[in-house]
Formats: sequence, C-alpha cells, structure tokens
Amino acid sequence: MSQGYENFNNSETAFRKSSLIQERVGLVSSHMYKQFLDYQKATMNTTEIFAEMIANLKEIVDSLKQSFASRGITTDNIYLDYDKEKSVVVINILWHTFSLTTRCNYEPQALFRGEKTPPMFSGRIMAINGNYNELMEHASSRSDMMAILLDKEVASLFVPADKTQNSIFKIRHLANREFFLNNTDASREFVLKVVETICGGGLYHEEGTRRSFNI
Repeated sequence: MSQGYENFNNSETAFRKSSLIQERVGLVSSHMYKQFLDYQKATMNTTEIFAEMIANLKEIVDSLKQSFASRGITTDNIYLDYDKEKSVVVINILWHTFSLTTRCNYEPQALFRGEKTPPMFSGRIMAINGNYNELMEHASSRSDMMAILLDKEVASLFVPADKTQNSIFKIRHLANREFFLNNTDASREFVLKVVETICGGGLYHEEGTRRSFNI
C-alpha cells in the first residue's frame, strides 16, 4: 500500500513538471512564431521595395547616359547588372561602382528604437561601395559576408513588417542619422540619395587616411 502511494506521488510530481515544461515551451514558441511572422512580412515588403529600386535605377542609368552623351562623353561605363533572384544589383557610373543588396536578412532582426520603445522588426537593404560579387569572392561564411557589408556600407534602409509604418533610412557618413520614408517614396528616395552620396563626392589622392570627400 505504501509503495502504491509513493508511485501516485511520483506520477503527480512528473505531471506537474511536464505541465510546467509545456507551459514555458508554449510561451517560447508563441514568442518565436510572432517573430517569424514579422520576419515573413518584412521580407515580402523588402523584396517588393528592392524590385522597385531596380526599376528606379534603370531609369536613373538611362537618364545619366542621355546626360553624358549630350556632353560628348562615352556611356560604355554606365550600366547596372542584377541577379535573377533580384537580391543584388551592381551599378557602374563612370569611375564609381556601388551595389545594393538584400542578402543580409538571414533571420528575424529588429532595429533598436531606444530603451523605452519596442524594437522594430524589419528587413534591411544595404548600399555598399564596390562590386558586391567581387567583394564576396573570398567570403566563406555569413559572418564574413556581414563584416564586408558593414565595412563597405554607405547607407541602409530598414523596411518594417507593417506597411503602414515608415521605413527608416540611415546614412553612415551622417553618423547614422535617421530619415523616415513612406513606402510610396522609399525606393526612389533611397536610390537617389545613394547615387548623390557616392557620385556627388570625389576621391583625394591617397595620403595617409585621406581617401574621399563629399560636396
């Protein structure tokens, strides 16, 4: 009889432990599921805006070709290329080469909004100096890729999961100051500002740390 009571007591303890595990695992899975849904929505919005950026860049390149051709300058070095997945676009404008990519969205990530404001889950479009494909030739891991992207970063656009929210545009040389863009204007304003930032400056002859300047 005593043995039967002990078995009952052990079963009850095991049941409580199992219920506690299920409850806490349920909280974790609910939290991660919410993040996954935000990641899916942000990825869709980011992909849509990136496709619009490619369309805007085609127009910009055509306009630049017309402008330089009218000045008697060859336009062979003004072009853009992109992959079939439309996740990387490389733009060449005379002596400037830069790239835009969405290949930095491997997992749900959020933009820090301050200690008292919830982080904003978002996708990210990065503009970088140089040809993405050449820069990534020797990258063997995601951490290698991100190190290169961050080192070459010109600007980033953070695209929220909620389409009613503004995207957030950060320019590296402006100390990551934030600009807010609605989804209608985000693709156009981002590519124009990147082109202005990169092509509106110039290159110094290299002397120690002096490399480039902006007008």
